[in-house]
Amino acid sequence: MKNNDLFICTKCDAQFPKWSGRCSECGSWGTLAQIPGSNTPTGGANSTKPATIIDLAKIDGVTNQNRLKTNIEEIDRVFGGGIVPGSLMLLGGEPGIGKSTIVAQIANALGQNSTVLYASGEESASQVKLRLERLNCRLDNLKFVSETKVEAIIAAAHTLKPTLVIIDSIQTVYLDELPAEAGSVTQIRGAAVRFLELAKGDNIAVILIGHITKDGAIAGPKTLEHIVDTVIYLETDISQNYRFLRATKNRFGSTNELGIFEMTANGLTPVVNSTSIFLEATGTASPGSVISAVVEGTRPFLVEVQALVSKTVFGYPVRRASGFDLNRLQVLTSVITKRSKINLSTADVILNIVGGLKINDPGLDLAVAIAIASSLNNRAINFKTIVLGEVGLGGEIRAVTRLEDKLKSAVKLNFDRAIIPANAKLAEIKNIELIKVKTLAEALERI
Repeated sequence: MKNNDLFICTKCDAQFPKWSGRCSECGSWGTLAQIPGSNTPTGGANSTKPATIIDLAKIDGVTNQNRLKTNIEEIDRVFGGGIVPGSLMLLGGEPGIGKSTIVAQIANALGQNSTVLYASGEESASQVKLRLERLNCRLDNLKFVSETKVEAIIAAAHTLKPTLVIIDSIQTVYLDELPAEAGSVTQIRGAAVRFLELAKGDNIAVILIGHITKDGAIAGPKTLEHIVDTVIYLETDISQNYRFLRATKNRFGSTNELGIFEMTANGLTPVVNSTSIFLEATGTASPGSVISAVVEGTRPFLVEVQALVSKTVFGYPVRRASGFDLNRLQVLTSVITKRSKINLSTADVILNIVGGLKINDPGLDLAVAIAIASSLNNRAINFKTIVLGEVGLGGEIRAVTRLEDKLKSAVKLNFDRAIIPANAKLAEIKNIELIKVKTLAEALERI
């Protein structure tokens, strides 16, 4: 007989074959707890009953018609066309950003034709009802349990048989069988596995709300994100009323889609004209301001790039960026200094993407470079000019992806001129003048 007992640290989840007073991984004292195993005879693997073999060709798969649609276009787009029945989803975001609001709106949308179970360990029934009434949610098919014990929540789901279960939040629930407090690594992982079994075994969609750490990652073990089918983040800029919903993992759809909402008194309202929300409302030209475009998922967005260049007060020039990669900005300032007549070695450069959108698209390089030059020379760029292009280390202008879609979006907003790479291959686009440039120096001269 072989003894399989293990000792697991309730703080860091490290495993040990024998007990000790101190965990050698995290250094905590008195955190090792015994997890009983089974006494398995040697060679027991040979007597194990084989798993059931399933022929995938004979299984009816989930189609887009089977998805649970909220009929909120921005939400359905991010989820890949709707929520897949039997899927386990994880929603994360900053405190107060609107996680509970958006799941309430999802529950209200799905609750029109089916039953939704809402489990919360953070709010009482009266508090949840008050929030739902403020959001004008129907309460007919929305059921609530004020419970933090995982076994009790799952038992309630088996009794009710809902279409969707919402857990608010995964850090507040616990399993009785695990000797650790709620929110610990062991409890979060154990609870996630139990909810995964509920989702797959009973074909119930489950949404887990997750708290995040000060670094912006979801609190708990990284295995939590591996266990779930979909990881969704709700993001914002503290100075804006907009909320951005994006997927970092989605087994049933694309992770490139972006949902845009505006926070109002009645909850999160989808933004209809999402193409131009990141442009300055005044529509007037100002030094250091340049319009460009990016693509998030299937939709192009026009964005305004703002640059501020001033003389360095201290010895080392400052580089700051909001919504744009700082390392990329440092590369571009070096290229501008080396490949053009502009010297930024004694100038501070501050860059901002209007609207709070965080962008990692090399197609903005040329717009950033021209915005910096515009601010330095205090000369405004025509507000009806769009700039698209990637800047190489040699100062060459490279082609960008989805250029034609970006230009068509600009035409819809009455832009009449575009600065693009010389090697771009395009079909004929009417009502806009195309200025093709090969190098950064040529672009700065032409503009």
